[in-house]
Amino acid sequence: MEWCSSLEVKIGKTILELVEGDITDLRVDSIVNAANGALKLGGGVAGAIRRKGGPQIQKECDKIIAEKGRIPTGEAVITTGGNLEASYVIHAVGPILGEGHEDQKLSKATANGLKLADEHGLKSIAFPAISTGHFGLPKGRCAEAMLTAAISYIENGTNLRKVIFCLYDQGTFSIFEETLERISTQSRK
Repeated sequence: MEWCSSLEVKIGKTILELVEGDITDLRVDSIVNAANGALKLGGGVAGAIRRKGGPQIQKECDKIIAEKGRIPTGEAVITTGGNLEASYVIHAVGPILGEGHEDQKLSKATANGLKLADEHGLKSIAFPAISTGHFGLPKGRCAEAMLTAAISYIENGTNLRKVIFCLYDQGTFSIFEETLERISTQSRK
């Protein structure tokens, strides 16, 4: 698959990159699943992960739920990547539009995904646009919350060398691109 990456920003030793494509095809240490609190791999990104990654990922999710119970919004857990190119899947639970404090919860989910990757010694991670599918969060709000959280996390020090936002369609990619350009310009002032 050909990736059209039109924007990279270097923050310290870490590259933050936007790509358009299918997150399940990326060769990175970890990809992030836009998870629900029950860790059921249904549709959207989770469904693609289930189809390409195989049943092992859902089995690991079921074991986590049996041990911990429902995962709260904003939290993240990790499983192996099954048959995916990525070695791990980080399941970050995003907010549902209308539940309140969605931007803060999405920022927390993003930061917790990055923290979990760091805790496991990973060097690369790829995020989708969490909560913009079935959960209904507007893509502009998602881009603002996730990119701001990622930049803040990276600026505070990380061993991650590449943080990718993999956007499935051109419209979402453009929203993230405009947001990243604006945030990058503001932080340089």
